[in-house]
Amino acid sequence: MQAAELTVGDLLKEQGERLRLEVLSGEKSLGRRITVGDLNRPGLALSGFLDRFRAERIQVFGNGEQAYCQKGDAKKLADCLSAMLAIPEVPCVIVTHNAPVPPALSQACKKHAVPLLRSAFDTATLAGELSEALESRLAPATTVHGVLVDVYGLGVLIQGEAGIGKSECALELLKRGHLLVADDAVQIQHRRGGILRGYCPEPLKNHMEIRGLGVIDIKLLFGIGAIRERARIELSIKLEPWNPQTAYDRTGLDGRKVSILDVEVPLIRIPVSPGRNLAVLIEVASLNQRLRSQGYFSAETFNKRLIERMKTKERP
Repeated sequence: MQAAELTVGDLLKEQGERLRLEVLSGEKSLGRRITVGDLNRPGLALSGFLDRFRAERIQVFGNGEQAYCQKGDAKKLADCLSAMLAIPEVPCVIVTHNAPVPPALSQACKKHAVPLLRSAFDTATLAGELSEALESRLAPATTVHGVLVDVYGLGVLIQGEAGIGKSECALELLKRGHLLVADDAVQIQHRRGGILRGYCPEPLKNHMEIRGLGVIDIKLLFGIGAIRERARIELSIKLEPWNPQTAYDRTGLDGRKVSILDVEVPLIRIPVSPGRNLAVLIEVASLNQRLRSQGYFSAETFNKRLIERMKTKERP
């Protein structure tokens, strides 16, 4: 798993213009680290209640916090702000609505060297856009060897030992109208809600390596409609050399899964042997998985019918 790192300075470089952020003070402290994607509205902290105060989050001052700073007791407010911003984990403070910064907040930020930013966005818009940007950068991630394709709208991760035919299988799927996301190296992020999002690292984007052909440009050969920027991984296919001694699933009732970044993904093992059309098998597996996600389990339904039929015949 790759540990993502982000500083306030990085945030400004990457999202400052899009989020309409400006630095009001604390330029020398832009190296403060942002470790979580959640934001905090420090309403209770302004009144002095710091129990369970989420200091590690970016502190957002919306209309409510700004009004409290304008009308609250000046001495008490200064003490509360100082206690709040003295915590080293506070990354920065952002004032929304392009509003004038309350003097007490400005002084506290300068006193404790906390970067003070201001955005022209309203609080709801900033919170939504900033949370998405932070989650994208800070979500747990890993890189796996394999091919990621979009088959009937389902992200399918194809894995197997080197030379077993993963890329050739993906190429056949492309010819059948499906989409390539990544070949050889697949970067995966664990997003909120147990969602695995896979995409291709920049140097390899739009390219495939086929033994005997070399590196080919999918975008130029098949067009922009043959590639996809990213896909949600909902099915894992493992290609294995055919072994007559191995017991493969014949009913579809096994329900195997593989754990990726602590998320369970349905796993199907497909033996590879001459004459098997792997692309068609993966298409059918994808369609079957879509049915299962909608609540229809073909193998289980067939098994129940078979058991009921056997019970009926056993009755005198």
